[in-house]
Amino acid sequence: MTQVQVPVLVLVTGGSGFIGSWCVLALLRAGHEVRTTVRDLGREPALRAHLHAAAEFDDARLTVVRADLRGDDGWADAVRGCAYVLDVASPTLRNAPESEEAMVGAAGEGVLRVLRAARDARVRRVVLTSAFGAVGYGHPPRSTPFTEEDWTDVDADIPPYQRSKTLAERAAWRFVREEGDGLELAAVHPVGVLGPVLGPDDPPSLRIIRGMLDGEVAVCPPFGSSWVDVRDVADLHLRAMTDPAAAGERWLASAGRSLRTVEVARVLRGRLGDRAAKAPTRELPLALARFLSRFNPRLRALRPQLGQDFDATGAKAERLLGWTPRPVADTIADTAESLLAHGLATGR
Repeated sequence: MTQVQVPVLVLVTGGSGFIGSWCVLALLRAGHEVRTTVRDLGREPALRAHLHAAAEFDDARLTVVRADLRGDDGWADAVRGCAYVLDVASPTLRNAPESEEAMVGAAGEGVLRVLRAARDARVRRVVLTSAFGAVGYGHPPRSTPFTEEDWTDVDADIPPYQRSKTLAERAAWRFVREEGDGLELAAVHPVGVLGPVLGPDDPPSLRIIRGMLDGEVAVCPPFGSSWVDVRDVADLHLRAMTDPAAAGERWLASAGRSLRTVEVARVLRGRLGDRAAKAPTRELPLALARFLSRFNPRLRALRPQLGQDFDATGAKAERLLGWTPRPVADTIADTAESLLAHGLATGR
């Protein structure tokens, strides 16, 4: 991992989230001082406890402050004195506004709020946590992997979350170009994020693994996706934060070729044995999946993905930043072990 020779103060927005908490942990392990934002300071004790359970560090090197992407209060203080900002916080599938218009507005306004504060505080570089949703949606089927050159087509029939991430990232690049006053920007685009949890939380991206372990997914939906470990996503954020080659670039965080969901289930069965006995063994035919998506809420949510193969390559980050992601099979197994250990899945 690329490290700064002299430890600096880094702001992580959304430090209690799945990716945000791993970014905080990675920075602390690298010797930095970390300030992180949460919307509710009531989450600070649990966040500190989860981080201390995963690593030893001087508690004084971590400061937790309140700031909400929906308002200006707190952001000037949050970025003051920081050399870098990892802007991880964003409306998610779990806490998103109810309407598409509100989700798009919240994502874009939140990103610009952080960028303005960072510019005014003379921060060196902001690393924006974007998503594969800003890269690979609204395209016709293809046989080649998606790369950082691709952008989601916001005029296509795509879900609100993917539209919001795309428009927010475009707004970020436009702001830095037109109003950044020397502020550098890099964007990280994780594909499907798996990996161990730091506490008894339930990130939406892990629910497919939990559902397979608990028998809630009886048959696999017909689509493929690339996957990446949350620990490697955090590592890529740190590389994008300091490496001169990262400024002004987009970086896909993908650990390898696309896997069908039924392949994920096979990995679970092979690595966990009887504890993954409920993992499905069959893939639902595409025509039947599309028909059932009219009535089944879970399939309805997956409708834009049905029949698709969301293959994405992280070769650019591997080649230029020295990023080396874990094998996907190890990540799938580690995810399952973590969910079972924290009681988030029973496996029976």
